[in-house]
Amino acid sequence: MSKRNPRLQPSRSADQPCPCGRPKRYGECCGRLHEGLAKAATAEDLMRSRYSAFVVGDEAYLLRSWHPDTRPADVDPDPHTEWLGLEILSTGEGTPFHNAGTVEFRARFREGGRASELHEHSRFLRHEGAWVYLDALDS
Repeated sequence: MSKRNPRLQPSRSADQPCPCGRPKRYGECCGRLHEGLAKAATAEDLMRSRYSAFVVGDEAYLLRSWHPDTRPADVDPDPHTEWLGLEILSTGEGTPFHNAGTVEFRARFREGGRASELHEHSRFLRHEGAWVYLDALDS
């Protein structure tokens, strides 16, 4: 992420629909996690909140929600990427009763006028009591 532009896209209003796809307003859903008012209860919740963080350009949340063993020094997404939607394809474990889980998802986006998608099967772990993104499983 560019240091000149701390947000990739304009900040989302708390009253707007949440980008994660759940039928809630941003302020009642992922916005609470981004602001540190709540923690993700499941690996899927964390996945959805990370997608929403890409949509609103919240680099700090992306880094906070990344496991320290695999976290990059910074996140530098293309500011011209327009995120279009998230589809959760499957989950494995990752409930409040687990310490690890997986989420397979498809995130649609547009770059340079071309539509594309990111398909990933991600691993999540609990670290210091909170769900964090570890890495992507090999396809």
